[in-house]
Amino acid sequence: MTSNRVWTLRALADLIGAELQGDENCEVVGLNTLQSAGSGELAFLANSAYQKHLQITSASAVILKPDMASAYSGNKLLLDNPYLGYAKLTPLFDPAPVAQAGVHPTAFVDPSAELGSGVSVGPNASIGADVVLDDGVVIDAGCVVGPNTRVGAQSRLHANVTVYHGVTIGAHTTLHSGCVIGADGFGFAPSTDGWVKIHQLGGVVIGDRVEIGACTTIDRGALDDTVVEDGVIIDNLVQVAHNVKIGENTAIAGCTGIAGSATIGRNCTIGGASCIKGHITIVDGVNISATSFVNKSILEPGSFSSGTVATATKTWRKNAVRFGQLDQMASRLNALEKMVASNSEDKQ
Repeated sequence: MTSNRVWTLRALADLIGAELQGDENCEVVGLNTLQSAGSGELAFLANSAYQKHLQITSASAVILKPDMASAYSGNKLLLDNPYLGYAKLTPLFDPAPVAQAGVHPTAFVDPSAELGSGVSVGPNASIGADVVLDDGVVIDAGCVVGPNTRVGAQSRLHANVTVYHGVTIGAHTTLHSGCVIGADGFGFAPSTDGWVKIHQLGGVVIGDRVEIGACTTIDRGALDDTVVEDGVIIDNLVQVAHNVKIGENTAIAGCTGIAGSATIGRNCTIGGASCIKGHITIVDGVNISATSFVNKSILEPGSFSSGTVATATKTWRKNAVRFGQLDQMASRLNALEKMVASNSEDKQ
């Protein structure tokens, strides 16, 4: 990936705290993989599976672990965590356009809204009554920000984000296109005449440095707020139901569903397409594998998994039949164990 900015290798080394070996005046204009990098580009090696590309890369420099220094003769930046070094450099080469401060002529901003310094409101966006947009907030095209909502400094709502009323979003937080924050939770009471809607009276509170993926939905609380704490990262197409609480720095991969009033602790990871039952607690430091179904509380840290991996359909069908026979097989096994035990006692 290239940009209009040129950096010397020395400047990049200083920025990420790496040891530089080679030409400190080497100019870098972009980042790329070992396989695809060309002259003027910086690559990195974080996974040993890609070491085979190290000797044939055309990169002008490579970020490596110190114990790999002898494996590459070109310009290099030595760092214990090359992937983290790469991550810290990506903002320097990001080609995304920078939003310009100001309100687009086609946008609507309610007269009661408060806009801080350097705020950008894009085409056809709508800013409701008593909204507060702190300094440097970017509201891209087609976004809707409902009444009595606050967006913290330097946060960005990408195109077509919808934020309902009474939502609080922290600073340096990113909401990607199509996500919906503060829609009604799925609350209905049965009656003889059908379902009676329970109006959702809570809000949504999102902390600082949170990233929420495209088309993810976070429902407002029934009474208390739905809460997403600082540093949480949520992938695309995730459903967070009403009154869920997600702890600081937890990461949730795509297509996960979290049912109402579940509490997820700090520093957890939840693999893609997982299902979290409502009204349960997951403590800090839990790692849940992809496609897991969590139907009861997890009260100690560690790694947890469920589900079955893909196999050939013929084998899967046989195993599916056997799964239905497990209760019968268990009963037969218990009977055999009793018989063996009884025979042993008779011989004694």
